[in-house]
Amino acid sequence: MTTSTISGKQEARDFGNSDLKLKDIIKTLPRECFVQDRRKAWTTAIISVLMVSLAYLSLIYSPWFLLPVAWLFTGTALTGFFVIGHDCGHRSFAKRRWVNDVVGHLFMMPLIYPFHSWRIKHNYHHAHTNKLDEDNAWHPIRPEVFEGWDQVKQSAFKVFITKRLWWVGSVGHWAVVHFDWRKFQTKDRSGVKLSVAVVAIFAAIAFPTLIATSGIWGFVKFWLIPWLVYHFWMSTFTIVHHTASDVPFLEASKWNAGIAQLFGSIHCDYPLWVEFLCHDINVHVPHHISTAIPSYNLRMAYRSIQENWGTYLHNECRFSWSLMKQITDQCQLYTTDSGYQSLNDYYAGR
Repeated sequence: MTTSTISGKQEARDFGNSDLKLKDIIKTLPRECFVQDRRKAWTTAIISVLMVSLAYLSLIYSPWFLLPVAWLFTGTALTGFFVIGHDCGHRSFAKRRWVNDVVGHLFMMPLIYPFHSWRIKHNYHHAHTNKLDEDNAWHPIRPEVFEGWDQVKQSAFKVFITKRLWWVGSVGHWAVVHFDWRKFQTKDRSGVKLSVAVVAIFAAIAFPTLIATSGIWGFVKFWLIPWLVYHFWMSTFTIVHHTASDVPFLEASKWNAGIAQLFGSIHCDYPLWVEFLCHDINVHVPHHISTAIPSYNLRMAYRSIQENWGTYLHNECRFSWSLMKQITDQCQLYTTDSGYQSLNDYYAGR
């Protein structure tokens, strides 16, 4: 076991009491974890293309009563497209930047996800994981922020969190964050404009063609519902990756990158068919230790992390309705230096 100034999960919950550095963790990983294998990368991409093609064939030929199964299969396979783009966004798919950019745009294009704007915002999440007021992924709402909202926004939040609507969260994030290039630094705006143009052109061609050939129902059947299933997985992966009642979000002065990435990133097991179609995106801890690790090396890296840093890791979990119920019941508001509380506890304490 690698030594550090703290040990044990209880100490790991206190992000600020360690001089552990992220580079210390990275140094313990096998060098093979960082090796980009062109054959494995393109095999992963081809598998995704084949699975999405098979999924759309199932949509074409399935009787009406099997459509829900076909939609689930198609949306999950499309999530694999996103994971390919995800590797490209971290430059871990290919060694050449232009290859990453081209492949990233192609695989995220059917999802109407602007590649560069997502890449920039997502890398910011990695640099500030579980840091209050900085992490731009699924971050907790503090009571003082909640109190500053008007009644309409408070009511919408209550419905969203208490009615277990976590699965639409990614849709809102997609719509609000990724299309307005004015929200990005000047140096990044040309890339963001390019990515927005790519998905706009795709939508302008694909959507009218789909409607003209198969009608409004065809648009709903072949694109909208699979796209919503994709966002179900996006929302689910995002909230589960960093949310548990004992996972802290800290202010910058108390935040430690090494502990945040180890204890603040959660490994969750999903059904094997989901993990296969989504290229092990659920093996999330090593991805937060280093984004240079390609998706096909995540399990190798995680075994090393378990061996060397297991004391610091959050308990693993398994995806289920009870897990999502637990998260949405307990992790509603977040009090600085105290942790999560439910809305019921918040109102009871006022």
